[in-house]
Amino acid sequence: MGPLVVLRSGDVPPTIAARRGEYLGWFRAHIGDAWPHAWAEHDVRGDAPLTDPRAAAGFILTGSSHSVTERAPWMLRYEAYLRECVAVGAPVLGVCFGHQILAQALGGQVTQNPRGREMGTRVARRLGDDPLFAGLGEEFAVNTTHVDTVARLPEGARVLATTALEPHAAFALAERPRVRAVQFHPEIDGDAMREWVTLRRHLIEAEGLDADAMLAEARDTPAGVSVLRNFVTELVLGP
Repeated sequence: MGPLVVLRSGDVPPTIAARRGEYLGWFRAHIGDAWPHAWAEHDVRGDAPLTDPRAAAGFILTGSSHSVTERAPWMLRYEAYLRECVAVGAPVLGVCFGHQILAQALGGQVTQNPRGREMGTRVARRLGDDPLFAGLGEEFAVNTTHVDTVARLPEGARVLATTALEPHAAFALAERPRVRAVQFHPEIDGDAMREWVTLRRHLIEAEGLDADAMLAEARDTPAGVSVLRNFVTELVLGP
């Protein structure tokens, strides 16, 4: 069994990372004993060779403060690599920026969200059944922070969930049953969400949004932990 590989495209804000560490540790903590095998991490912003997609058990694509719309050279290399991962049938879970760049790599389009910034603890509504949401109700709380959106899904993609501001909060690919992407952050808990809102307060208030309400409403989201563990048990280790 190859490693579960975290493809890192961004950094946890320094004040949060000083106390909580980087994304790899967050995913490992939430997934826990659902994945008893090896882990690996690769920063896709660098030039180091990446894991052969056939040698990995699966991939988790992190969030980032970058925008897919920047079209930076490293993003184009990353998109090519993601197309290879998908082509060989590797299990893939895109998270936030990872959700967006996966969609862009496969023929979708990412733009700034015309509905505005989505931040804080929000309600997601699932559309039908999917292994990623096994055990969850029709509505569940998620933590989110983004200003971009997948405006056009890849051909053949199926929307799995929506929020009030995000019509493509999660998607699957009909022809690639082990690929999923979520716009929200299943790895972010209430403590981290409050810190993120505090750091972004000046931007939130400049956009006419209520940072105090976001702080008051921020909470842990057990559904996020379930999503991560479901990805591993149902799509990486499953039949």
